[in-house]
Amino acid sequence: MSTVSEIGFDTATATSRGSRPHQEDAIVTDFPIGGELALAVLADGMGGHAAGDVASKIAVTEVFSELKLQSGDPTRLETELPGLLREAALSANDCIKSHADNHEGTRGMGTTLVALALLDTRLYWLSVGDSPLLLHRDGALRQLNEDHSMAPQIDMLVQAGQMSQAEASGHPDRNCLTSALCGIHVPRIDCPDTPFALREGDTVILASDGLQFLPEAQISAILARHAAEGSARVAQALLAALDAQAHPDQDNATFAVIRAIPAARTGRVMPLRVEPTRAETVASNSERPPRGATGTGRPARWRTGFLFGRTALPRSGSQ
Repeated sequence: MSTVSEIGFDTATATSRGSRPHQEDAIVTDFPIGGELALAVLADGMGGHAAGDVASKIAVTEVFSELKLQSGDPTRLETELPGLLREAALSANDCIKSHADNHEGTRGMGTTLVALALLDTRLYWLSVGDSPLLLHRDGALRQLNEDHSMAPQIDMLVQAGQMSQAEASGHPDRNCLTSALCGIHVPRIDCPDTPFALREGDTVILASDGLQFLPEAQISAILARHAAEGSARVAQALLAALDAQAHPDQDNATFAVIRAIPAARTGRVMPLRVEPTRAETVASNSERPPRGATGTGRPARWRTGFLFGRTALPRSGSQ
């Protein structure tokens, strides 16, 4: 196995509007060759055309800029990084509130957030909401961060024998968020104090939940099939799989593919923009209502609201 100093990262970003009439995801990555700190920040906005894209852009811009401003001293940065991630997320939440207070048309907007910071192979992250941070290692795919939706609690009812899998898959509250950045108190933040150690051969994906229209087994198979190829090829294969599925309710899908490889093979960040897909071509001028579970990946990922405590906050602009 390579030592820490011998490992670098090959990265690519990709985005697709899916069948939605507009794009509400936002992403920024920064993996400078020779740099000591690498960053990736993604947000999946909610609130309809007037606001969802605004919330996600505010979150990404605020968190990324704050972490870059604090990155001058990597030694000090590492000791304070979890706290800085939390402060940046809460600052982004305050900015969303301020914008909504001053722009009536954006009131009710919100966004998920997943941000990662890499110092050598030490992975720190913060997440709010249900945007996944995935790890593919030794042929197995798993989610590193918490899922702040009702889905885990509903799945526990299945494990306890209190609900069938079919009932759980189509449960109306399954996609309600239990935490998000929407300008009010943020009830749950996932930000471990101890970093996760990456090793050569690992692939990390941070994504909006539109990627999860693909089943985990299919995502894992694609990553394994293209393990010897670059991140851009992996990203293209994932987008092609989403397009081939042609799900009529395909959500925005945005993600970064980050592969730990020998440093001698490390390339630069390779952004990738997919051309309009078949699903995008049939997008209408108004959002479709959810169609329910069909057994393929995570269909009908239409968030029905924010569920904080016992109060469900409906999405602005949702049907």
